[in-house]
Amino acid sequence: MRTHVAVGLSLLVLIFAMANVFVSHAQQAAGATAQPAGNGAPQVSNPLKVALLKWYLGNQTTSFRVGVYPLGMCFDGANMWVVNNGSYTVTKIGTYDGANLGTFNVGNQPLGCAFDGTNIWVTNSGENTVTRLRASDGKNLGRFAAGVGPGWPAFDGANIWVPNGAGTVATVTKIRASDGKTLGTFNTGGTSAYSAVFDGTYIWITNYGGNTVTRLKQDGTNAGTFTGFSAPLGIAFDGANIWVANNGTNNVTKLRASDGKNLGTFVTSGAYFVTFDGQNVWVTTGGGVTVLTPYNGDRIGEFYLPGADGIAFDGANVWVTQNTLQNVSKM
Repeated sequence: MRTHVAVGLSLLVLIFAMANVFVSHAQQAAGATAQPAGNGAPQVSNPLKVALLKWYLGNQTTSFRVGVYPLGMCFDGANMWVVNNGSYTVTKIGTYDGANLGTFNVGNQPLGCAFDGTNIWVTNSGENTVTRLRASDGKNLGRFAAGVGPGWPAFDGANIWVPNGAGTVATVTKIRASDGKTLGTFNTGGTSAYSAVFDGTYIWITNYGGNTVTRLKQDGTNAGTFTGFSAPLGIAFDGANIWVANNGTNNVTKLRASDGKNLGTFVTSGAYFVTFDGQNVWVTTGGGVTVLTPYNGDRIGEFYLPGADGIAFDGANVWVTQNTLQNVSKM
């Protein structure tokens, strides 16, 4: 009996030791203890990535066919929605296996989309509207007016914010998600408003033509317009900071969300759109994807992906649209 107990205890000790070794290697590979996160706290690996043995950066790209000239994307908690600018549709892709779950008609020249917890909102830049689709089955729930040339929208928990990029004065339209009612259109203080992101307190808008980024309160009041950008396109929030892709100078700028302070500009191979995966910042470059650490902007990965444009994160994988190949790639 004692022999069996001793053997059992020995096995338990061995199992715990091996577990500690694997966790240690995972943390080292992810850089969890080497660098703090953007807010100064220790960086923590994405637990889902670790569970899937994806704590390392590796080019393990799988591509799936979608519509003509795919651009923006949004994630609904289970599926990725891909906006096909050239075919006036959106494609619903299962994130687990890349299965095509349906292609749905929207408006003229769609660009971006956002998920409000129930529905998908798609901007139609060619007709100045936004289409609302039910995420569960893709049913069209109506089109709603936006400004001129609506771009990449954002959801603040109650409303959809739509940048309007083709007018002489850049604006953003606030639409109530529950019924599509327009609650106001606000001047962003620049020209060619393009992309929006919500940081939990403020709405941030890139003004592509004005080389600025504007921060708005949720009532539409201007809470600051920040300069020093070059044709800013994409924008993302990492939990503490705002990241802006400067298409004109092929770099990204990091702003502290609390006050807009510029924390640095970091070189990439190009700069279109940007996302945060819980650990790193990913930037599409037109010809691929550049991966940066949020702490100091170090470039830690570079992946070749022709036509790389829109980008989104599903909780485990980063997805990239390849506009010239009619593909979306899962990384």
